[in-house]
Amino acid sequence: MTAIVRIGARGDGVTADGRFVPFGVPGDTLDDDRRLVPGPDHQVPPCRHFPECGGCQLQHVADPAYARWAVERIEGALTGIAVGQVEPLHLSPPRSRRRAALRAVKRGGQLTLGFNAEASHRIVDLRECHVLAPELFALVAPLRRLLGSVVAEGRGAGVTLTLSEAGVDVLLAGIAAATLKQIERLTAFADAENLARLTIENEDGVTTIAERAQPNLRFGGVAVALPPAAFLQATADGEAALVAAVLAATEGAGKVADLFSGLGTFALPLAVRGAKVLAVDAAGAAHAALQQAARGAGLPLLAEHRDLFRQPLTVPELDRFNAVVFDPPRAGAAAQSATLAASAVPVVVAVSCNPSTFARDARTLVDGGYRLERLWPVGQFRWSTHLELVAKFVR
Repeated sequence: MTAIVRIGARGDGVTADGRFVPFGVPGDTLDDDRRLVPGPDHQVPPCRHFPECGGCQLQHVADPAYARWAVERIEGALTGIAVGQVEPLHLSPPRSRRRAALRAVKRGGQLTLGFNAEASHRIVDLRECHVLAPELFALVAPLRRLLGSVVAEGRGAGVTLTLSEAGVDVLLAGIAAATLKQIERLTAFADAENLARLTIENEDGVTTIAERAQPNLRFGGVAVALPPAAFLQATADGEAALVAAVLAATEGAGKVADLFSGLGTFALPLAVRGAKVLAVDAAGAAHAALQQAARGAGLPLLAEHRDLFRQPLTVPELDRFNAVVFDPPRAGAAAQSATLAASAVPVVVAVSCNPSTFARDARTLVDGGYRLERLWPVGQFRWSTHLELVAKFVR
């Protein structure tokens, strides 16, 4: 018998001698015929589409083993970097995803709508989903019918769904809305499904077709108007865990810079707590929405529109702050990490959705004299290999 001892970064089981075993979980074994014998942490996947659908890679892994893997995945990326306190994984519950990007294609007169198959461009026609919020999944069948009537044979479309406080915000990409008939069909769909907003994106740009109510979310209790297809954390539950960690890591900081600030996920709670905040981001629509929300709430927050990849905050600019929070895209923030490492900022808080690029940026900070004091792992994308985290660095 050969034992599975760990889960690899892409979700395969790994034996002690380095062999990769699809769907292996620590505690599983391979018998003499190389058949997988499930162990105590191997569970029955709840969804009919697993493992075909690329939305989930780890539905066969029970939560305790998933939590151990998540921490090991992050710590493994940080090889050679001492980590202080590591908190337990915060794992978002099933059916809590409030945003999703689906794809549609029409072939043979049939419209297929769903996520891509694992490592493929083929679309899995979504008939059930254990990660999407019920309000979003309830739109899959109606959207399939709508797109089946408006997408031409052999063509595709994109669907972005966002659950806001005002209802569901839908953006359709690659759909024509030039004629009165086309617009009326889309408007009727928005009315029938009680959408907060329906927006079209094509070669002419982004056009709002129907808006029953301005989609919005609250950050730190402050309402922010959502631009179409705006980035936000995948689950409200995961967002709350990330915000709590950032607030704990910046406790007592009176002046805070929030870099790659987006809609203000961290900037607004920091300002509500009383900190003077500089929020910096290059996304124009998000920047404007945050600026308007902060102004309306009378908060001590200054929003700056700036590309931090090409123009990171300099050392003199950084040294004005008691703490700096940075939450870059998956590519990380190599240039900004370099100036942070050269600064005198006493507390740097990294928020990351990619352990590999986080480890690279962490190495830059540690080589510059910082110490990784505390780390919070967060699993917003349940049953996925995608992980997020908050890390506190101190001088």
